[in-house]
Amino acid sequence: MNCPCCSGKAYEDCCKPYHTGEKYAPTAEALMRSRFSAFAIPNGEYLMQTTSPSKRQNHSKKDLQEWGEINDWTMLEIVDKPSMNKVEFKAYYIGQDGQKHVHYELSTFKMIQNRWFYVTGEFLE
Repeated sequence: MNCPCCSGKAYEDCCKPYHTGEKYAPTAEALMRSRFSAFAIPNGEYLMQTTSPSKRQNHSKKDLQEWGEINDWTMLEIVDKPSMNKVEFKAYYIGQDGQKHVHYELSTFKMIQNRWFYVTGEFLE
């Protein structure tokens, strides 16, 4: 199976080792890609585990899992990496309404004890 993150690699050689806990994402971009894949699969547990501990109270595993389940995540486009801890991306999906949507965001990540975590996102356009 091709990895949902659109890296061109097989899932087993791309995001799966992060999802299973065999490895940690080595960069903010790798974490961002693995989180997109976790929405596509979906894997709410991974999404919670990779959210900054200080921000987890703003999210729930159930909601993250459901957001993945109710949408068909079709493509990820990395637009820019303005710094080591920021990734600008477009996540394309088909919503419950059957319409195509784009989630355009500038995400901020933070390294804590040699692991990257998602901190926050700024919606663009």
